[in-house]
Amino acid sequence: MGNPLDDKKIGFIGAGAMAEALAGALLASGFPKDRLAASDPDPARREIFEARLGISTSEDNNDAVAESDIVVIAVKPDRVRSTLARLKGDPERPLWISIAAGVTLDRLKAALSASARIVRAMPNTPAQVHAGATGFCPSSTATARALFESVGTVWQAPSEDLLDAVTGVSGSGPAYVFVFIEALADAGVCQGLPRDAAHALACQTVFGAAKLVIESGTHPALLKDRVASPGGTTIAGLERLEAGGLRAAIFQAVEGATQRSRSLRGPDQPGKGPR
Repeated sequence: MGNPLDDKKIGFIGAGAMAEALAGALLASGFPKDRLAASDPDPARREIFEARLGISTSEDNNDAVAESDIVVIAVKPDRVRSTLARLKGDPERPLWISIAAGVTLDRLKAALSASARIVRAMPNTPAQVHAGATGFCPSSTATARALFESVGTVWQAPSEDLLDAVTGVSGSGPAYVFVFIEALADAGVCQGLPRDAAHALACQTVFGAAKLVIESGTHPALLKDRVASPGGTTIAGLERLEAGGLRAAIFQAVEGATQRSRSLRGPDQPGKGPR
């Protein structure tokens, strides 16, 4: 059975970081450059996108849509309705994939057409290195799944409401992990490690721990217990993490991002998009 992306042309409305990550990962997987296009009103973003990926861009969104079989909507949530309203052509022709946080299928259909084929997805920036995590809904097309499987792991959400939680966990999650890596490295420097050594050790530790969880199939709590021997160094460190409220802070971070995604379901309000 062939790849659903074979012979497809993909256009990105918006040439920001997430569009760049997805397009870059597609290129790395062998997707032909001449079947990708992007548009963005910001000339600086277009210049960066073209310089890094070699993909042609346009100021006019209609140029990215005109010949595309798949159109990825990668603009800020508060810009979705006004951006789609200015598009020309038949909205029922391409498959639309929105990665705008909090913008519901109903709002997308209202902006395009009730009969338009639309998928909502929430990928994350590690897609750029083929390590992305994406939740999507609905499951009406294999094409969307193939697109995101080409850049990482995919989870099909049984209901659209759960995409807000996907945003809180994996959409925003890389930023939480980046902060943890930075803090872990800084703590190593505080204890006397050279900066480059602390950074390398922190990065590899996070990477290796995640890899072990995935490849072993073992619950992280069990893996933690295997490291934390009675009266040892690890349990002493874990005691400090618990005292500092690490778990509670993570719960609050995910809750905050999820609630923010839910709040974006309201009417478009210029200037209120995520930063």
